[in-house]
Amino acid sequence: MTMDRRGLMLGAMLGGAVLVPPHAARAATPAGPARGPAPHLFSVRDFGAVGDGATIDSPAINKAIDHVASLGGGVVHFPPGTYACYTLRLKSNITLHLGEGAVILAAAPNGVAPNGYDDPGPGAGNAFQDYGHSHWNNSLIFGEGLHDVSIVGTGLIWGKGLTRGHRFPDDPPDISGPGVGDKAIALKNCRNVLLRDFKILQGGWFALLATGVDNMTIDNLIVDTNRDGLDIDCCRNVRVTNCTINSPWDDGICPKSSFALGYARPTENLTISDCLLTGNYEMGSVIDGTWKKMPPGFHGYGRIKLGTESNGGFKNVTITNCVFDHCYGIALETMDGALTEDIAISNITMRGLGFPPLFLRLGSRMRGPASVPVGKLRRITIQNIVSHGATPQPSIIAGVAGHPVEDVKISDVYFHSLGGGSAELAKRRPPEADKAYPDPDMFGDLPASGFFIRHARNIEMSNVEIVTEAADARPAFWLNDVEDIDLFRLRLPKGPSFLLDQVTGFRSFGSRWLPDRRIDETTTQSF
Repeated sequence: MTMDRRGLMLGAMLGGAVLVPPHAARAATPAGPARGPAPHLFSVRDFGAVGDGATIDSPAINKAIDHVASLGGGVVHFPPGTYACYTLRLKSNITLHLGEGAVILAAAPNGVAPNGYDDPGPGAGNAFQDYGHSHWNNSLIFGEGLHDVSIVGTGLIWGKGLTRGHRFPDDPPDISGPGVGDKAIALKNCRNVLLRDFKILQGGWFALLATGVDNMTIDNLIVDTNRDGLDIDCCRNVRVTNCTINSPWDDGICPKSSFALGYARPTENLTISDCLLTGNYEMGSVIDGTWKKMPPGFHGYGRIKLGTESNGGFKNVTITNCVFDHCYGIALETMDGALTEDIAISNITMRGLGFPPLFLRLGSRMRGPASVPVGKLRRITIQNIVSHGATPQPSIIAGVAGHPVEDVKISDVYFHSLGGGSAELAKRRPPEADKAYPDPDMFGDLPASGFFIRHARNIEMSNVEIVTEAADARPAFWLNDVEDIDLFRLRLPKGPSFLLDQVTGFRSFGSRWLPDRRIDETTTQSF
């Protein structure tokens, strides 16, 4: 049997998959195409998909997926065309290949399945996370309990008919329930997953919700979406590389560790590298290459945030070589009794942040099973960070009384903010807000221009420069209930430098314009 040149090239691109020629596939359908050497590759058009943007093609595509799975696995190929779909149900050992010019379009629902998306399912059986994190089936592409699955190729997934999950002005009135889809891709309890090279436009509540997924590679995606980009929940052994994510209305890359699996499972062994995070551009303009900016004064989310769901914690995480463009900064949040430790952040550039560069928060919201103790946030290293044009809010390191953030090392950072804080603001004592939803504005305006640190232990900083564009009457550092803080080679704005309140073990040395100072006992003073 002779294969055409395009088939051979596509097979080679997919790692040696064998393309069954279209005439052979058509001749064997509907009884089923003849078996060939595994892995197999079939076009969705050979199972009845039309690709005209109007015909609902999900029944034909699901038929193709089922058939290839029955052969032991292979590739389901999407040639150029727009394939209007409701839920596509992945199977193990299946690759969806989106060819250049192929679009999987989330159709507007017209009732319940098969005229809408699959039923959301029973959910997680608890109220410890929101609706979106508790349901997976109601997605454009869905898989549960699978192994060895891939979505690859240069095509587009367009979630046009998906909801964002709660009411925005332009959302349809029915935002959840039977027939409604709210995620572009949802994977639960899967392993050996590859997502590479495709684009997601308007992904709904989550462009990707991966829960309990192990051994996952996400590479070279462009995600241009209307809420969260990549949510990586209770996952292990994950690599996110070379991705561009524009998410003006919610977070860009958002590792979580919810209770959605019915038990606390950490997200661990996670690497995020060489990505662009932004909330600065109109949705769709990143994918089409026009990069149209949002209106002046708009600060999109677009950030990397670990949390807010944090029952299982985060362990062994590296974030490196990323660019943040007019969005929010990096957030590490442990709110629900989780252990978060061994986090390394390095080589980050940020500009025009709507929130401060760093937000490290250990709280006691405790949205989870009763009797779980307050968690820990410890062993964090942060180095080689440049931030310019950020909000006047300082970076935040905040635990709760009796439960400090521990073992944080920050080095070689340059943090520039707009400044302009008043002398009256410098006197403010922010509330503890230990059970509030964690975001940098949870304490209100803060009495520091560089770092607000409360309930912390063993903090070390070196080669840190704080710059304010406008004169700022607030101290660069505001410290309360801090034990053992070492500061070396600081460059701070002219004016007040430190406010210490119940600080034990303070040392600052080798700094420009500041005399060396060491205080071993507990002290409350300003200088």
